[in-house]
Amino acid sequence: MKQTEILANILRRTRIAELNPMQRRMAEIPSRGTFTLLAPTGSGKTIAFAIPFLKSIAPAKGQIQGVVIAPSRELVLQIAEVLRPIATGLKTVAFYGGHSMQEETNSLSVTPDIIVATPGRLLDHLKRGHLDLGTVSSLVLDEYDKALELGFADEMKRVCRRLTGLRLVILTSATPLAAIPEYLPAKDPQTIDFSESDTPRRRMQVVRVESPSRDKLTTLSDLLHSLPNGRVIVFVNHRESAERIYDSLKKEHLPIGLYHGGLDQNDRENAIVQLANGSTPVLISTDLGARGLDIPELSAVVHYHMPTSPEAWTHRNGRTARQEAKGDIYVITAEGEDIPYYVTTDRDYAPSGHSSDPIHSDTATLYFNVGKKEKISRGDIVGFLIAKGGLTASEIGVITLRDHAALVGVPRKKARELLARLSPEKIKNTRAKISLL
Repeated sequence: MKQTEILANILRRTRIAELNPMQRRMAEIPSRGTFTLLAPTGSGKTIAFAIPFLKSIAPAKGQIQGVVIAPSRELVLQIAEVLRPIATGLKTVAFYGGHSMQEETNSLSVTPDIIVATPGRLLDHLKRGHLDLGTVSSLVLDEYDKALELGFADEMKRVCRRLTGLRLVILTSATPLAAIPEYLPAKDPQTIDFSESDTPRRRMQVVRVESPSRDKLTTLSDLLHSLPNGRVIVFVNHRESAERIYDSLKKEHLPIGLYHGGLDQNDRENAIVQLANGSTPVLISTDLGARGLDIPELSAVVHYHMPTSPEAWTHRNGRTARQEAKGDIYVITAEGEDIPYYVTTDRDYAPSGHSSDPIHSDTATLYFNVGKKEKISRGDIVGFLIAKGGLTASEIGVITLRDHAALVGVPRKKARELLARLSPEKIKNTRAKISLL
C-alpha cells in the first residue's frame, strides 16, 4: 500500500485526528529490516506498527503477504479491527482459539493477504495443511514480552521457521528485550524506544484508598458510589473473588459486568461490548483484561488486589489514560497489607459513598442471533430499528457485528418496549431471535 493511502485511511476511518510522535517515527522506517518497538500499553502502538507493515504489503495477489501474531484472542480481534478499515483492497482474517475452525478454514477459500492470529491457532492451521506461509514477507510479533510470559516461545519458533521469505520484522514490547529471537532475521536490528515518552503514567493520578478491614468489599462499594459517572475496570487476582464481588455489587443495583477466564468466550466478548457501549460501565476483571482491551473513555482503574508483578501494574493501568486521555488509578489497601515496591501513589482519598453525578447506565444492549454470515450489515440493523422499532438514528448506539450475532446499544428507558415491537418482525427477510443482555 502507498503510505499516503494508509495515512488518509487512518485519519478518515479511525478515531485518530493526528498521529502521535511514535506513530510518525514508525511511518519513517523502511519496508525492510528488523525493528523492536518499545512502547507502553495504551500509547497507540497498533497504529504505529500498522503503518510500516501495510506499507510493505503489495496490492492483493492471491497469496498471504503479512502475518501479525499476538498472545491473546482479545488482542487479535482488536488488531484485526484496527487493520481492516485501513487496509483497503486487502483481505484480513483473524484466527484464534475458541473460534470455529471450520469458519476459519472457509475464510481461506479466497486467500487472505493478511492473517492476524494467536500462535497456537496459527500453528494448528499449518499442521492441518491449510496454509502456505512461504509467500509471507512481513511479520509483526505484537506484545512479544507477554507471549514469552505466557509460554508461547515454542509455538512462535515453529511458526516463524516456516516464514522463509521475510523482509520486514517488527516486534513490540513494553519492556526491553534481551535479544532478537534466533529464529528471526536479525541483521542490523534497530530499537525504536518510546517507553518513556509521554507515558500514560504521566496523565494519571494514582490514588490510595485505605480499607478499615481486610475485606475490602465495603470500601470498594463506597468508592464506586463516590466516583463521577464514567467507565471503570476493577482488577482482582482470582476468578472466585471476581464472582463474589460481582454478585455483591449486583445486589446494590450497580450496572456491572464480569470478565475472567472461566467464562466462555461469547460471555467475555459480550462483557467488553457492554462496557464499551455503556450498558455496564463497571467491569470486574482478572488480569485477563489487563492486555488487549481498547475501551474508549475509560475513566478509572481500581486495584482491588495488589498486582502480582510490575508488568501487571503497568498493563492494568494502561487500560485508562490511553492515547491523549487522562485517567485515575485507585489502589485499595488494607492494614498490614504488603505494598509492592512498584505500586506508588500520588495522594490519599477517603470515599464518602455519594456522588453528585454517580455511575449509571442510560444504555441497554439488544442481542440479535444473526450477523455477517447471514448477510446482515450495520446499515440493515439501523434501518430495522428505525422502521420497525421507531427509534431515531441518534438513539442508536454502538453496533458490534460478529459472524453470527449483532449487539446494539439502545436507550435503556425504551429497551423493553423496543424488544416487544421487534420480536415478531423480520430483519432483511430473516427471522432473528432478539433479546436483552
